[in-house]
Amino acid sequence: MRNYLGRRILMTLVLISQSLIISFSQSQNWRDSLTVLNKQIAQSSWSTDLHLRKANANLQLKQWQYAIDEYSLVLQREPKNPAALFYRAYANTHLRRFELSRNDLNDLLAFAPNHFEARLSLAVVLQQLGRKQDALDQLNQTIQQHADSAVAYAARANLERDMKQDEVALYDWQRAEELSPRDVTYVVSHVDLLLVLGRKTEARRVLDAAVKRGIPRGMLVEWYRKVKH
Repeated sequence: MRNYLGRRILMTLVLISQSLIISFSQSQNWRDSLTVLNKQIAQSSWSTDLHLRKANANLQLKQWQYAIDEYSLVLQREPKNPAALFYRAYANTHLRRFELSRNDLNDLLAFAPNHFEARLSLAVVLQQLGRKQDALDQLNQTIQQHADSAVAYAARANLERDMKQDEVALYDWQRAEELSPRDVTYVVSHVDLLLVLGRKTEARRVLDAAVKRGIPRGMLVEWYRKVKH
């Protein structure tokens, strides 16, 4: 469960602004768009908008390096373009160039300190670099700035558990559930940690409360089975 949740949190943070899971037909549409954009760029004077749209098409097609090249062109002319900085970091993350991602996110946060996605993404990148305390500091700041974000609490809980800070992780899972009461992943993550700590009665209460909030019991059958044994 922990590995699944960690992947989910990672994807939530770095894909928070867009989904890159596309069907074959959608992929073809993006390829067609890319062809049109390439022609427009070749026939026009400089246009930041066209280059950003081309980079977005590259991202949708998971052409990470092509996207990076486009964002770099934009940043040569507009060093503080927030979209180019954020999505170049995003593309570099997919190529596991975490130091480069961190640099772009730090540059973005220097002039946009309340950028929610950037700070969350920076926390993810810092975790990948093995800098867990720095990542926790970023998540603490994110929650100070965005106290109503279930994603931020879930991200911090996931990191706290990894750092063996189980009691504070339990609090953060509870807050994530309160802020997003129909999200079953937060519920089972909370329950999973309680079970690891041997607190089956509390785990059962969390499950019962989730059902009362409207989460189908059928989605929690596995976890009800675990609290019985």
